[in-house]
Amino acid sequence: MLQLAEIFYSIQGEGLWSGTPAVFVRLAGCNLACDFCDTDYALKFMASVPEVVHRVRDIGGDCPMVILTGGEPLAQAETLDLIDALQHDGRRVHIESNGTVFTELPPDVWLCVSPKERVDPRMAKRANEAKLIVDGRVPEEHLPLFQDQSTILLQPEGNKRPNVELALAYAKTHPKRFRISLQTHKLIGVQ
Repeated sequence: MLQLAEIFYSIQGEGLWSGTPAVFVRLAGCNLACDFCDTDYALKFMASVPEVVHRVRDIGGDCPMVILTGGEPLAQAETLDLIDALQHDGRRVHIESNGTVFTELPPDVWLCVSPKERVDPRMAKRANEAKLIVDGRVPEEHLPLFQDQSTILLQPEGNKRPNVELALAYAKTHPKRFRISLQTHKLIGVQ
């Protein structure tokens, strides 16, 4: 049984896929306790893998993108079974992870690693997308882990003006490697 916080249909509001319709499966629980976390990932209900796939189908119809997020979606043992079932249902699976839980993922799963306190170097190497949270500073200590990524996203925490200005100045200083990622879903007022 999977521990879940919510399943909903919206758009990807962050990162390289921003603006793309997606069904979000927010798994409950996280192995970190970040001060700036704005996500309610508390356990709301339990469901089997087939039940989750059925709900994704009911909520999102034929939407091809499903984003597994949390908390930390890779902290649950059944997440790999869910990925397999979603792919067999014709879905393209994306994962939003803090990168702390090493997991062998199928090669066609899109992995966004957004390190917080720490990150497993193997997950950083596997990442298709790296997103650093800018909160009063750019967390440069994580940069050596992402040498394989040509582009790193800087996401101003909470879209707060000082964080936006800091991220913008940093990206403009390093224009070949960094890009700004605003939380567009919050700007347009959707979940």
